[in-house]
Amino acid sequence: MEVWLSGTRAELDAATAALADLGHVTQQGQRWPMSGADAGRYRVYLRLAVTTAGQHYPAPGTAAGGALIDLTAARALRRPA
Repeated sequence: MEVWLSGTRAELDAATAALADLGHVTQQGQRWPMSGADAGRYRVYLRLAVTTAGQHYPAPGTAAGGALIDLTAARALRRPA
């Protein structure tokens, strides 16, 4: 995953730490100072390795949302146009 972040030094430190908790930071670019209305802020590029191993998926039929449709049964019941 690749992301550009912009913010104050403290915001960038906090965001980088939070993203590092999700995966592994494989590349962190140099902090570039911004100018004009964004003076005092910086931007930085991060590349992260994020996996979904261990991610929890709800058991079938327990998730909120729409039900699955039996397409074969639906096709058998439909009327020709």
